[in-house]
Parts: sequence; structure tokens; C-alpha cells
Amino acid sequence: MSSPPHPLFHFGMAGWWKIRNEETAYYKSSKRDEPTWPPKYWKFTLETAEGPKSEHAFVDFRRFARIRLIDCAAEEMRNASPLKENGPDPVVDKDTLTEEWLVQKLQSKHVPVKALLLDQANISGIGNWVGDELLLDAKIHPEQYSNTLTPAQMKQLHKSIHYVCSTAVELRAESDKFPETWLFKHRWGKGKKDDPQRLPNGEKIKFLTVGGRTSAIIPSIQKKTGDVKADVNGSDDENEGEDENEEAPKKAKKAARKNKKANDNEPGTNGKSAEPGAKNKKRAVKDDEEAEAKPALDSQPPPSKRAKAKSKAEPDGILKAEGHHAKTSRSSKKKTEKQEKEADITLPETNEPQAQEMEEPSRRRRSGRVSYAGM
Repeated sequence: MSSPPHPLFHFGMAGWWKIRNEETAYYKSSKRDEPTWPPKYWKFTLETAEGPKSEHAFVDFRRFARIRLIDCAAEEMRNASPLKENGPDPVVDKDTLTEEWLVQKLQSKHVPVKALLLDQANISGIGNWVGDELLLDAKIHPEQYSNTLTPAQMKQLHKSIHYVCSTAVELRAESDKFPETWLFKHRWGKGKKDDPQRLPNGEKIKFLTVGGRTSAIIPSIQKKTGDVKADVNGSDDENEGEDENEEAPKKAKKAARKNKKANDNEPGTNGKSAEPGAKNKKRAVKDDEEAEAKPALDSQPPPSKRAKAKSKAEPDGILKAEGHHAKTSRSSKKKTEKQEKEADITLPETNEPQAQEMEEPSRRRRSGRVSYAGM
């Protein structure tokens, strides 16, 4: 536009500017654009008023992009908000992003160095993979606090920032042209079993989270020389250089423990865990033995109401004993029989079931449930 306000397009991670019947993408997609217009995921369209006629569309399927109108001269847009809140660009602002400026920025903050680099308010243009690449080139652990870096590390970090950013821009970010030693060409197989996760020289790649982003590092190169936020996957420095040969014994021991546990669980083994029903079977056998060992008196039915009433009617000189047999003399037995006969005379005539109930006390005497002793 020839006069303010001027549009400011922030593409975010997936935004793009399309022109109808024109190819504007440098990296061509594997899928051809649909013939319809406006294109898919369009957010903003523009059509020129004067000839030649031209139609434009701003697309963004992730919705991270922004469009702003800046009310200032075009050459002053970088000095207006929101661009003025951003830090210097390593490629465009080399005169600003000097070694002295970087040292002052690092020493003024107590944050993980990668988090500082990813913050666009500090430095513009450094994204996740660029930050990992330049930290590897500088041999700095991404979680180390920025104000704990040595002067030599800060100097090397300044060189690495300009080297990685300038190289990527000069190659127009074509990853096929990146150096083979760069982490970018070997870091994208995270979680895949068939991926070696190593650099060409055999160095192992590990991953951790810094500043909310997944970071790829080479533990044998990026040593911790100062305070860090956390260890890599909970491991120490001395363990970070282990290779597959050192991990093999650990895997073998784990497999042996697993096999031993499986054998212990098999029926007939002497392990701690026998077949699932063994404990229940032992408990059942024990209960049966206890039931057989109980005295016969526990299996006898309780006395009937008639027997209880009869026992209450006995003279005071009669003693009751439960749980054992009482020793009685012949005279006491004769007296007891006589008392029973007298009791039978006073009772009304009964049928056969009642007679059985009358005989019940005598059975209890023999079983030890109830016994009588004469005074």
C-alpha cells in the first residue's frame, strides 16, 4: 500500500499468502491445491481495484497466524508495536547482536539457556530446532542456567548463533543441503524402534523438555558445567555416555527377573506364588480338621422349652454343669430317677413326639450337656 495503515502479516507456524493461479510456495506441497477459490483454510482475501486484476488469500489451518494494520510509515514498522517488542534478528541485526550484548543478556537472567534463546523478546528468529542446533555447536547443555555460563561458553554461543542462523538462511532452509553433522538431519526419529537415534559419528541422541519444548541433545558433548533445572531423563553425567553394549547387561538382568517370576507362578513350583487356588485349598483342609476336633457337645441341639421348664422346677439341691461330665453316686442317681417319675405323674398324657422331648434331658446328661448331682 502506498500510505498507512500498512498490513503486518504474522504467519505463525502454518500461515501462508496465496495468489490465484500463481505458485507462491517455495516448498511445494505433496498435495495439489484445490481448484476452488478462496482456498481451503482461508482467513482473509484481497482483490486489487486496478488492473491487472489479482486475487490474494491468507490461509492458516492451525490458526496461529495474525494480521495487523500498523499506522506508520513502511520504513518505521519495525519500530512500532508489536515488532518493537521483539529482540534483534541474528541475520538482519548483526550489528546489534554483538558478543557484548549477548553476554549482558545472559548474565542478567537466571533461566535455562535454551528458554532464553526461544523467547522472541530476547532474540528474534530462533526456533526449537535452531536452538538445539546452535547449542550443540556451542557444546552447551540446554538446561544450564544462562548466568552460570563461563566467558568461553558465551563467546562460543555468540559464534554458534550467527553460524547456524546464517547457514540456514543462505541455504533457504533446504534441509537436504544442511551439513551431515547437523542434529537436524538425525533427530526426527524419536520413539521409532528402527531408528538408531545417533549422529553419523555414533553419538547418541537423547530428548528432554526445556521451556515447554522437546529438545534433542548429545549428552556426551553437551556437559553440565553449572546449575541446571533438571537432569536428562533423570540420569547423571557419568551415565550419559553409555552405549548399547553397556545397556545390554541391564536388559539381560531384567529378562532374567521376568522369567524367574513366570516360573515361580507355575503350578507345582516352590516359588512364593503357587497356583492361585493353593491357599484356599489349605484353608479349607484346616477348617475341616478343626471341625472334626470339636467336642461332640457342640453338635448337640439346644434344649427344648419343656426341658428348660423342667430344669427350673428342680429342687434347690440340684446342681447343673456344662461342658464336662459330673461324677455322681448311686444314691444321687436313684434320687434323680425318683424325682423324674414324680414329675411324669403330674404331667398330662402326651403323644409320641412329646414323649421324645421328655427323654431329651436324659440324653443330655449322657452327652455331658446337663447332669444332676444329689445333695
